[in-house]
Parts: sequence; structure tokens; C-alpha cells
Amino acid sequence: MTGAGGASGLIRAGRPMGCRPRERYLLSEASWAELPALLAAEPGLALLALWAEPGMVHAGFLQEEEGDFLLASAPASEGRYAALSPARPGAALFERAIADLWGLAAQGGTDGRPWLDHGRWPIVTPLSGRPARHGGPPPQPEFLPAEGDGLHQIAVGPIHAGVIEPGHFRFHVQGEAVARLEARLGYSHKGLLALMLGKSPRAAARFPARLSGDSTVAHSLAFALACEAATGCEVPPRAVVLRALMAEMERVANHLGDWGAVCNDAAFAYPHARCGALREWMARAAQAAFGHRLMMDRVVPGGVAGDIAPQGPEAIRAVIGVVERELPGLAEIYEAHASLQDRVVGTGILGAELAARFSAGGYVGRASGRGFDARRLPGYAPYETLDFAVPVLPQGDVDARLRVRMAEIGESIRLIRTLIDTLPPGELQAPLPSGGGEGFAMVEAFRGESLCWVALDDGGLLRALTLRDASWLQWPLLEAAMEGNIVADFPLLNKSFNCTYSGVDL
Repeated sequence: MTGAGGASGLIRAGRPMGCRPRERYLLSEASWAELPALLAAEPGLALLALWAEPGMVHAGFLQEEEGDFLLASAPASEGRYAALSPARPGAALFERAIADLWGLAAQGGTDGRPWLDHGRWPIVTPLSGRPARHGGPPPQPEFLPAEGDGLHQIAVGPIHAGVIEPGHFRFHVQGEAVARLEARLGYSHKGLLALMLGKSPRAAARFPARLSGDSTVAHSLAFALACEAATGCEVPPRAVVLRALMAEMERVANHLGDWGAVCNDAAFAYPHARCGALREWMARAAQAAFGHRLMMDRVVPGGVAGDIAPQGPEAIRAVIGVVERELPGLAEIYEAHASLQDRVVGTGILGAELAARFSAGGYVGRASGRGFDARRLPGYAPYETLDFAVPVLPQGDVDARLRVRMAEIGESIRLIRTLIDTLPPGELQAPLPSGGGEGFAMVEAFRGESLCWVALDDGGLLRALTLRDASWLQWPLLEAAMEGNIVADFPLLNKSFNCTYSGVDL
């Protein structure tokens, strides 16, 4: 098969497999092997995710100019497949995870080191269908080298001060300047995908809700939408609006927390205290409205688990009114302190070209000129009927990432008011039709897009799936943004990205 029409044309020439609402195309191994060269010649085709199932590899792409999604698959009959990382560097972490979980090797990949498996699991390749017991002691971790005079290493983590997820950071430092940073994750492994296999969508819904607790609504919604697409389920309008209401409340609460935490890491405690109080009031309003501070397990396949409480709308209106009144004062304080501005402006710059090359989403991408927002593209109900702005800035520094958050808080508050005012009456759930199917969904979480793909067998049970947090494509960018900055600025940069540790540890 030739690559006429570039990589996207090659994919579309594959055999349609019936995925909804975005088709998945099955390629031969030979056709997949053509993809790396064709991807290098088609820079506008962004890689969103790479995942697997026993003997099969899958990839998700976005044609950014056309706004079209492409899903591609190919068999890996000999336990290997052609690596995409030479053409799409964001594929490297996915390829390492596929090797750890499914035992499929990326031939020609840019990085063959383990990612999630630290040699301490009782078995290897747990999702391969033929796992084997580990043999021998855990290997020592390998880190990429850095060369030059006067270089030394600083090891940080995986256990950190405060309440924070585990992650190891290895700094190569020359004087105070960081020559290379590398993150080693995998300390939060839950076996989440394996726990979901063989379950019905309703029974499995509790697991994506716990992929990363700060995005519990978003990941639950992505999973629900994928299952609904696979089964052809029509969600009641009231449930659609309640889902969006919870998602926007989750966005506001997390952006407030990040705003305060960035300032705190620059040794300015007052915004941290005020934003922390506002975030707490948002959590209390969520508890009053939906019975849970994080709104966990409230979004389920087919709709929502329960209605908003009678006092819920008033509680939400009250708290967003307080937040809205405090925003101008907090923004003025942020901008008026030269010592704070000196720490955040020009620090941790992520260039637009690199952000685009890694398909960076959320505030990380939007602060570096990439205006992708899954609520707009591909879009999903009820956002096609709502008016909202997507703030985009070109500077790419800590300040820009924080300013994008600040602007998004205001937009989400407007959306929350509209959603409460237009909440329709009606049912809260629809039954999922029984039987097999395949579905894909992407929603906008507070840190970027959450992606889900599911395949159901004829009995309606999960045969294969993936869940993808935006952090998969943001962790490498944090490493890049840290180069040339001083070690003391790492907490500031790390919080300005706020990648999830748990969310990339499947």
C-alpha cells in the first residue's frame, strides 16, 4: 500500500472498524510501518495517544486544520510494531508504557527504557494476555546523560514534603542552572485498566473516576461518553447540563488552587491563603449540590447518578458570586508585587513550536499559543450551544500559564450561571443498550483534554480500553521548560504545569 495523501490518507485507506463517533481504521503491519516517514512529512497531524491490547497497537490523531480525528490500528503479531516516536516525540512515553503493560516493543523507538514497571511488580506485561513472573532483583534506574564541565546531579523524591504524589526528579546541574531534568514516575501504579476489563460500563465507571482525583468529573465524563457512543445511548438533556455544570465547577476549583500554589512557591503566601479559602468554598458548594466535595461517581454511563440537591443552585450561585468579587483584587495584588512578578515573568518558557510538536493541551498549550480546547473541537453537548472564550497567550512562561487560568475562571463562572439558569427538567439516566460496540470520546479537563476509547464484547463487557490524561504530553514539556532555569525555580515550574502523577500511571 502506498502513502498517497500522506499519513492521514494512509490511515483512511485502512479497513473501517465501526468505532463511533470517530471511525477507527485497521492497517496492515506493512502500512503501519510507513507511518513514521509519512508523519514526518505531515506536521499538522497531531498525535493524541498511543495504546495497545494483546497483539494490537492503536493510535489517535488530530488533523488540526480540518478539525478531524483519526484512529488507526495495526496488528503486532511478532510482539513488535514500528515506533512513531522518531516522527512524533510525544509518542515516546506511550511506547514505553505499551512495552511495560502489553509487552509490545516499539521498533526504532527513541527511548526503550521501562516507564511504569520498576521491576517490583510480581509479574511482567500484565495486560499482554500471557504475563510471566518477574525474575531477579529490581534493576537500577537509568537516566539520560548530560555532558559538560562542572556538572553534578541532584536527586529529588520520590517522597516529597507535604501531601503530594510520588515522583522522582533527577537534575543535572551546572552551578545553579539546570542542564537537564528528567522525571521518573510509575510509583502510583494501580492496575486500573486491568481492573476495568471484563466489567460492564456501569460497574467499571468507578475506576476512571479515580484515575486522577482532581479531574474525577472529566475522566468520568470521557469514559461515559465513549461507552454511550459505543452503545448508541442517548443521554437525557438534564443529565447533559448537570455534567457540564460539574465539569465547570471542577475547573474553577482547580484553577483557584493552582493560582494560590504558584504564588506560594514564589514565597508569596497571601494569594495562597485567599485562593485556598475560595477553593474550599467551591468544594463545600459541590458537597451541598451533589453530595461529594469532588463530585466523584456522580457522572455515570447513561447520565448522572443523582439530581442536584434543592439547595444546590443557590449554594453554587453564592460561592461563584464570592469568587467573582474577589478575582479583580487578587489579580491586582498578583500584578502589583514586583518580587512576585520577577519570579514568574520569563521563567520556564515553553516555546510555541515545542508546544505544537507535542500537541500540548490545556493552559500549558494555550499559554504557548496553541488554542486547542476539546469543548470546541471536537465539541460535545451542551457546549455547542454555549458562548465562551478560550484565552490564548504567546509568552509561554509561568506568568502566562497562570494568566490563562485566571481568565478561564471568569469564563467558567459565566458558564456555570448559564447552565444553572437553563437547567431543563427531565430524567437523569438512560439505560445502556446491551451488546458490543466501540466508542471514542474526548472532553476538556481543567489541565487539558481527557481521552477515552472503549471496545465492548457481544455481552456488553469491556474487552479493551484506554484512558489518557493531558499530562502524558505535558511531562516531557516540563522537563524541556526547566532547562536553563535554576533549581530553586523548579517548584514554581512544576506547579505552573501541575501534571498529574497518578493520571499517567495506569
